[in-house]
Amino acid sequence: MKAVKVNNKKPVLVDVPEPSGDGVKVKVVSSSICGSDIHMMEMGFFGDHIIGHEFAGIAEDGRAVAIEPLGGCGQCGYCDEGQAIHCESGFSLMGVLGDGGMAEYVHVPASHLIALPTGLDVRIASLIEPLAVAVHGVDRARVREGDRVLIIGAGPIGLAVGAVLRARGIRYDMIARYDHQQRSAELLGAGLTASGHYDVVMDAVGSAGSLKDSVEWLKSLGRIGLVGIFWEPVALDPAFCGKEPELIPSAGYHCKSPSRSFDEAGSILHRYPDIAKALVTHRFPLDGVTEAFATAADRSAGAIKVVFDIG
Repeated sequence: MKAVKVNNKKPVLVDVPEPSGDGVKVKVVSSSICGSDIHMMEMGFFGDHIIGHEFAGIAEDGRAVAIEPLGGCGQCGYCDEGQAIHCESGFSLMGVLGDGGMAEYVHVPASHLIALPTGLDVRIASLIEPLAVAVHGVDRARVREGDRVLIIGAGPIGLAVGAVLRARGIRYDMIARYDHQQRSAELLGAGLTASGHYDVVMDAVGSAGSLKDSVEWLKSLGRIGLVGIFWEPVALDPAFCGKEPELIPSAGYHCKSPSRSFDEAGSILHRYPDIAKALVTHRFPLDGVTEAFATAADRSAGAIKVVFDIG
C-alpha cells in the first residue's frame, strides 16, 4: 500500500505491506498535515514509521470513524482520569511515535475509534483531531460565557479554537496575519478588531512574540491559554509578573467520557460543517506528497489546512 514516511527530513511516498496484527483495520479516507508534522520533520524527529496523526476512515465493520491517536497504559491514575498524555508509563501517539494515518490502511486499537455522527462527511473528519486540541485548550483555560476572549493566530489551531468558542456561544476577537486567514476567521464568527484588554487570551502561535502580545492584550489577573506549541525557550518580561496572569498550557486532549474531547469535536464539526470551508484550503492525493507539504509550509501563499484524499 501507499504511505508517507520521512527520509532525510523530507516526506516521501513509499510502498509498504498492509498492516496486520492486533487492532481494527481502518481504510483511511482523509488525513491532514499538522504544523507540528512540519516542525518535527525539520528537526529530524521522525523515525522509520508512517507519519500523520490527523485522520479518519472506514472501519472493517463499515463504521465511519475518526481516530484518537493518543494513548497510554490504561492503568495508571492519569489514564484513569482521561489524561493519557501524562501516562506514568509514557504516552503513545500514532504518526509521531509509531505508524500513523498518512497511508491507505492503518491498524488502530478499538478504544481509539471515535464513531462519527450520522451524516458527517468522512472527507472532512480528519479535522476532528485539531478541533479536539482546541476543545481541550478552551477547557484548560476555563473560558466561559461572559469572558472577553482574544485569539492570537489564525492558523488551523487558532481557527479551531474559534470554532469551539462559536459552538459554545462565546464571542471572541481574533488577530490574523494574512488576508486569507481573516476571511476564514470571519466565516467562523470572529471579530477582527482587537481593542482594550481581555479576560482570556488564547495564544495559538507559540512564539516569544505571540506570548509578549498575549501579555499586552490581557487584563491584570487574566488567563493566557497556550494552545500553540513552543519549539524553543521563551523569556518572560517584567510586564508578565506585573499583571499576575495565569499561564495555562494545554497538550493533547481529554481521552475519557463523559468529557472526551473527540466526542465534542465530532459533534461540533457535524453541527457546523462550514468549519471545513474555513479551514481546508488544499487537497491532494498521496501521490502529491511533496507538493502538499510544500504548500502546507507556506502560509503566506494561502494555505491553512492541507488534506490528503486517500479513500
